[in-house]
Amino acid sequence: MYWKYVLRRLLQSVLTFVVIIFIYSALFNTVMETTLRSQINEQIQGEMMQFATSGLTAEELKQHFENRKERLYEQYHLNDSLPSRIFWRAIDTLTLNFGKASTIKSSSGSSDVMEIITEKIPNTLLLFLTASVIDVIIGIALGLKKAQKPNGRMDRWTSIITMIVYGLPTWWLGMVFIMFFSYVIPIFPSGGIHSIPPPEGGLAYFLDTLYHLALPVLVLVIVGFWGRAYLIRNIVLGTLQEDFIMSARARGLSERRVLFGHTLRTAAPPIVTMALTSMLLSISGGLIYEGIFSWPGMGNLYWIAVQQNDIPVLMGNLALTTALYLMGLVILDLIYGFLDPRIKVGGKA
Repeated sequence: MYWKYVLRRLLQSVLTFVVIIFIYSALFNTVMETTLRSQINEQIQGEMMQFATSGLTAEELKQHFENRKERLYEQYHLNDSLPSRIFWRAIDTLTLNFGKASTIKSSSGSSDVMEIITEKIPNTLLLFLTASVIDVIIGIALGLKKAQKPNGRMDRWTSIITMIVYGLPTWWLGMVFIMFFSYVIPIFPSGGIHSIPPPEGGLAYFLDTLYHLALPVLVLVIVGFWGRAYLIRNIVLGTLQEDFIMSARARGLSERRVLFGHTLRTAAPPIVTMALTSMLLSISGGLIYEGIFSWPGMGNLYWIAVQQNDIPVLMGNLALTTALYLMGLVILDLIYGFLDPRIKVGGKA
């Protein structure tokens, strides 16, 4: 039954996520606790300054804040055994309680890790999902055309271009485009998501975002769609050799109907897998790519967190991107189950 497959797949994903979070907690436990102790000490020092004029003696103040520090250590399980501390760090992460960042702040000045991360996720999705959608549409259209006339003039030339472009590093091509289109021919801005200061008004703000989005999306699409078209060409080409396609052509069906009504529908599962996998990989952003374009997304945030040794932000970033990726894989499996009936019964014929 399909619902059993869905339930099993959801449970597998939840279990996988829990195991990964415990591994993250074990790896980052020492540094996270060092950061947490520093934050507790800063909090206590701030409270001591407020109590300085309270009339208490120095000994009473010292005793009060020693007790306060001990209570905070107990609250955050810092006096527990190592397995217990790792367990509670993992529980905090699983409940999205990432705590406070040590250095990084959100645009509103908050040091809450959850607020910092959720501020960056839409920026990454805007850039990479937009590029992935355009990339997939162009790739499917070009791949189908290539498959219609294999080894034809267009197929040969586009295959040569694919071999040239597919090997180019995206970050290198991005730097070349910035140099050319931002400085030699100043058409696009060199980076950022908005002008400084950003324009006021909904439409002006939206157009300014599209203006800054154009160049990084252009680079991603140019690098991506050639290889995608080549893969789709090979997938569709194999389907075009099937007997039912020959039979459809023999019945006098138009080439367009054969291509879109029969071939593309049959080849849909691997194409959908490829397209959705590409979109899932975009969730975490591009560490180097976002840095080149000064794009305030998840990849750029990850790099800043590594540079500044901001472990709470790093941990929150890894946890949320892992959760979103696993969630996407579940959705992909469910879609695949509808496209391929064998999946519904666990792969049995």
